[in-house]
Amino acid sequence: MLYSETGQLSTDHLHSARSFRLRQERLEVIVLLLAAFVAVPLLGDDYWLTAILIPFSILSLAGLGLNMLTGFAGQLSVGSAAFMAVGAYTAYNVTLRLPGVPLLLAFALGGVAAALVGVLSGLPSLRIKGFYLVVSTLAAQFFIEWVFTRFRWFSNDNASGLVSTPPLQVLGRDASSPLGRYLLTLSVVVALTALALGIPKSELGRRWMAVRDMDTAAAVIGIPVLRTKLLAFAVSSFYCGVAGALWGFTYVGTFDARTFELSRSFQILFIIIIGGMGSIAGSFFGAAFMLLLPIAMSQLGATLLGGSVDQGALENYKKVVFGVLIVAFLIREPGGLARLLRRARDRARIWPLRSW
Repeated sequence: MLYSETGQLSTDHLHSARSFRLRQERLEVIVLLLAAFVAVPLLGDDYWLTAILIPFSILSLAGLGLNMLTGFAGQLSVGSAAFMAVGAYTAYNVTLRLPGVPLLLAFALGGVAAALVGVLSGLPSLRIKGFYLVVSTLAAQFFIEWVFTRFRWFSNDNASGLVSTPPLQVLGRDASSPLGRYLLTLSVVVALTALALGIPKSELGRRWMAVRDMDTAAAVIGIPVLRTKLLAFAVSSFYCGVAGALWGFTYVGTFDARTFELSRSFQILFIIIIGGMGSIAGSFFGAAFMLLLPIAMSQLGATLLGGSVDQGALENYKKVVFGVLIVAFLIREPGGLARLLRRARDRARIWPLRSW
């Protein structure tokens, strides 16, 4: 009985509200953190750090932000990449025009700027919902991308529109190496994830879920629906803004408005669909799936075809596979990979006994 709750029953509300109530779950978290902060720096090479783990961490954070808005609060959005762009450009201009500002503070200010833009984008959610809200956030995506392309002040009057981030200095130490960028990204993601873990069982999280389930009933029992929706847009956009700052500074290093185009928003949306909406862990599962499946398909194609792989055809096959998987998850398992793992844990709680 791998997940036996014997001797771990909740005796008060504080214990039942813990994010990791079982000793086994807390042990899993400790092992994951040790693997991420100790084993990976010792065993991982530059390719895995730069091309796999850094984008995985950043996309997980962006998926977590969208999951708060869509999974917990029930508000649809396809403007996540626009909020990432706001965070990236704000962090860049803070470091450029305010020398001496700590890098982490610049990331936080990028998140705050994205939160403010997110609140403005969420104003229509009081009157419209569903498909019409999607169109509203889609308009914000195109408008913000146009602003950063049209006004060169944001890119320091660069004729090409590209901006290059400064060397990464954190607490007086250089973090420009692949390992330094990985540890910086991981530290920010872990800190923000720890904050997000308490939201579902908090008053704010319960308000979000009440509005998600039926906003009219939530208004009847006294929940301020507009304020609750706007808070969901603000918190979600803050997370996406910090993710955008990390994407620009620790991953690509040089970016423009096209780095955060509409396809990035759909990628983040697919992450929470496959990983599981309304699940913190689902954001990480979905990001891992989105990054590792194309690599696995490329390796499989190279193995089966002897190295003669048509990259154009392979890209089309990847899109077909992703489309089929998204439809399959929406129909057969709306809870995503997180729900499948939850079922496996439920079976592990009574193993080796049989579940009838």
